[in-house]
Amino acid sequence: MEFDEDDSVVLHDKHSEFDGEIGTITQVVETMFGDETYTISFDDGQEVGISADQLDPADEE
Repeated sequence: MEFDEDDSVVLHDKHSEFDGEIGTITQVVETMFGDETYTISFDDGQEVGISADQLDPADEE
């Protein structure tokens, strides 16, 4: 799945302090291999270089 800037997503990374939290995509970067990585901002910080398989769309309720 691909995401765009300003999308709300849930991060799934057991090594991250933000695992399971909802954040907002602030940057999309295409790697030299054609993959996209994402910078996700949370209330208390950000994660950089996140792949799409670590993200799910957040429910907008």
